[in-house]
Amino acid sequence: MKRRVSVESASAFIDEKIKELGDWRGKMLAKVREIIHKADPEIVEEWKWVKPTSPGTPVFSHGGIVCTGETYKNAVKMTFAKGAALKDPSGLFNSSLDGNVRRAIDIHEGDKVDEAALKDLIRAAVALNLDGKSKPKSR
Repeated sequence: MKRRVSVESASAFIDEKIKELGDWRGKMLAKVREIIHKADPEIVEEWKWVKPTSPGTPVFSHGGIVCTGETYKNAVKMTFAKGAALKDPSGLFNSSLDGNVRRAIDIHEGDKVDEAALKDLIRAAVALNLDGKSKPKSR
């Protein structure tokens, strides 16, 4: 059975992850999180994919998964669940470019985030999720 984490607990897990990192990755994850919420105040924070080999992943959703906020040794990665279907006029996507569904943004130490372009991308991802929810399923 899947373990569900309450929204309050998910936000607390993300707070703890940021604090635990204690370096540029924590600061960047906090900044990305802030941009996500500025772009869409209705974003819901979740904590998914907890396994014995993984502590879990911060997930930001509205009408479905918008993106994740993963941290690695050399990058903070924002993976957009339906990124391949999004227009990216600013060229933010720089990872997972060969996939049929997902696209990602790898942010490295010292990188500057184009906040306006990222907000646009987040809003487009939310709109895509909500548009998909309003269409009746074909039989």
